[in-house]
Formats: sequence, structure tokens, C-alpha cells
Amino acid sequence: MSVKTLTINGVPVASPEGTTILEAAKEAGVWIPTLCHLEGISDIGACRLCLVEIAGVNRLLPACVTQVAEGMEIYTDTEQLQEYRRMILEMLFAEGNHFCAVCVANENCELQDMAIALKMDHTRFPYRFPVRDVDLSHPRFGIDHNRCIMCTRCVRVCDEIEGAHVWDVAGRGAEARVITGMNQPWGAVDACTSCGKCVEACPTGAIFRQGSTVAEMTRDRSKLEFIVNAREKKEWTR
Repeated sequence: MSVKTLTINGVPVASPEGTTILEAAKEAGVWIPTLCHLEGISDIGACRLCLVEIAGVNRLLPACVTQVAEGMEIYTDTEQLQEYRRMILEMLFAEGNHFCAVCVANENCELQDMAIALKMDHTRFPYRFPVRDVDLSHPRFGIDHNRCIMCTRCVRVCDEIEGAHVWDVAGRGAEARVITGMNQPWGAVDACTSCGKCVEACPTGAIFRQGSTVAEMTRDRSKLEFIVNAREKKEWTR
């Protein structure tokens, strides 16, 4: 496997061919913000927070799905990128109903953490206050669509790790939403194994354990990483 030499923020980096910019940056100790990325599942470039500038390229590229190339000059923290990232967060907050003070994931929410990290303390966009439902039909879990940011982690973790294919996406644009089964109530989907991987994967308080109260939701991402690593190493099979 060939090695590609490049620079990230002016620092020389060597990465194996096929490595994404996000992976190369992580190896080099450079933080790039993400919301849809999750270790152990495929990347789709949905949130666009990981956009980076590359010298000679006239558009911004998502670091999670762009592979390194020889001679790349990558910049991850320019003023333009900071402005775009704050704008993305502002739109996420404006298009949903995110009331942190009464959310089960308050102080344990990646969207909230990202807003703090990127210094986003208000939105210039009018709040849409969409009418979205809460599905509590499952005996153990619930989904509050008001808090969903369409990262599709739940879709991918259920498909790629659990193999149950319970979750999917329906609709387009502002009407897009995650659904269970054939747009059935979650509790009516026989394919659901009640494993809770979607709960662990969700970055906000959208998918939660029933009975959780304000700021009570905690997650253990290491469970998902353990499953992926164990399967790759053939330590056990299902």
C-alpha cells in the first residue's frame, strides 16, 4: 500500500492510500468537527461540519468521505470554515425544536457540545417550530423527532452493525425524517431486536430510553466500537 504525503494546516503528514482526510487529521492530532460521523459505521458526509479547504480546489470538501492524495494542502480551521460551521449549527437549531433545558440529553449532547466548541450562541435564522411527533410505542425506547438532526447514525448502525434494517429515511428536504419499518410505529416493527444500538449512536436526545428524565441520558460509544472490532478480528460471531 502506497503512502501519500500531504500537509494539514502547514504540518507535513504521511497517510496510507485510501485514508480519509478526517482519519489523517485525527492521526495528526488535528480536530475536525463532525456530527454524522461515528467510529465503526460508514461515512456519508451528511452534516457538512467537517468541510475543509484544499489548495487548488475551488470548493469545500467533506473530510469524512474525501481520501488523501499526494501533495494535498489541507486547511481545517480558516475563518471561512468557522463561519460555515457556525451557520450549519444555526440552521440545525432553527429547523428543529431543541429546548436543551428540558431535554434528556442536556449536557450530554453532541449538538450542544458542538455549539459551545464553535462559539455558536445564537441563530440569525427564524425558528421554524415544526410540528413533529414523539413515538413511544416501543416498550423500552422512544424517538422525539423534534430533536432529530438527520445525521442518520441510527439508520447506519442498525443496518451495518445490528443488521436489522429497522430505520430508514423518508421524505425530501425540510420534510425528510427517519422512519421505522415501512413508516410504522416503532413498537409495531417486528424486525427490531431492542438492542439499543440506535440509542447509543444518536448524538442528541432524539432517541432515548423510556423513563429517562432531564439531563439523565448517558451513552457508551465504546460498546459500538467493541462490536465492530470484535467482528473484524473474528473474536466471535453472531
